[in-house]
Amino acid sequence: MAQINAGDTAWLMVCCSLVLMMTPALAFFYGGMVRKKNILSTLTLSYVFMALIGVQWVLYGYSLAFGPDIGGIIGGLEYLGLAGVGAAPDPNYSANVPALLFAAFQMMFAVITPALITGGFVERIRFKSFLLFSIIWSTIVYDPLCHWVWGVGGWLRQMGVLDFAGGTVVHIAAGFSALAFAMAVGPRKGFGRTPMEPHNIPYTVLGTGLLWVGWFGFNGGSALAADGVAVHALVATNTSGAAAALVWMLLSWLDGRPSTLGLATGMVVGLAAVTPASGYVTPMAAMFIGAVAAPISYYAIRFRARRGLDESLDVWACHGMASTWGMLATGLFASTTVNPAGANGLFHGNPGLFATQLWAVVVTMAYAFVVTYVLVKVLDWSIGMRVSEMEEEVGLDVSAHGERAYS
Repeated sequence: MAQINAGDTAWLMVCCSLVLMMTPALAFFYGGMVRKKNILSTLTLSYVFMALIGVQWVLYGYSLAFGPDIGGIIGGLEYLGLAGVGAAPDPNYSANVPALLFAAFQMMFAVITPALITGGFVERIRFKSFLLFSIIWSTIVYDPLCHWVWGVGGWLRQMGVLDFAGGTVVHIAAGFSALAFAMAVGPRKGFGRTPMEPHNIPYTVLGTGLLWVGWFGFNGGSALAADGVAVHALVATNTSGAAAALVWMLLSWLDGRPSTLGLATGMVVGLAAVTPASGYVTPMAAMFIGAVAAPISYYAIRFRARRGLDESLDVWACHGMASTWGMLATGLFASTTVNPAGANGLFHGNPGLFATQLWAVVVTMAYAFVVTYVLVKVLDWSIGMRVSEMEEEVGLDVSAHGERAYS
């Protein structure tokens, strides 16, 4: 019979808090990069998920993601309202901690993932339309993806996909959904003609620091135990973030001067890249993952800019593309000496894992992008997604929320 381990339980409770902290950290990371007339709106787009998904996950989200499998596609409805999810461990997911704690930890991932998407469309979206989009997206994109990759019986899990803490489920899904949303809804008024510089880079730097700390819970907690795998994940997380930050700083220096905003962006890129690999790779592999992720995202931003696409805060480049590389790198560097419950990658004699990882990446990209694009177009046609030009000109802090951040 499964027994609760007090140390594992305490560790996961701490990690649960760390991952929740990442959502307000993200709010400030994004908030500093928008114009001052839209900072409250941008903060709200992240903060509201702590309420919205905090309710959705309890009502039915957890059941769809981790309920008894239906055809490898979705979980059943046995856990509606978290019925039957209590203090006893669930041997399928949390043999050493209460099942309710596992559900709470996973809820924090469900909270931050749609919040990540908001960086693609800040400063131009109607709040009520955004809320409807978010609840539908979480139900038909996040919850099924979560089941496919992590749910017992999920078809990608059955294939042997390795995604330690959310490369597909969180970062690729959010990045390519943000890209689809931006393409479907169009650019901000004056984009490409009117300066749209960050109004408070210190907010972004503060958010970055808090994100980095929270990422130890994000990745380290995904071991679901206070053990050697968690330690590997923590060290890999720090190493990749550090390597990516240094490479990004060098790239921006070669282009002129070492940018503070660029340094912060590089940190986040490295953290996102190592997320799927963190519990499967050595520290040196993590360093390589972060170092390669930086130029991938750096030049993806330049590509997006040359295309004239207003994906406002580069969610696609920094999360989608970085974690795409991270998933593929898992297929290269994963080692059972780090995590016996994982698998060996290509460089350890198993080329099949790389092919499996590539398939998971392609499926996640396609599903998230297509469903999001169609959903935004349908909502835009039916209820309208954009604010009026006048509301956009005034700023969403006043026009949508009736408040000003600065007097």
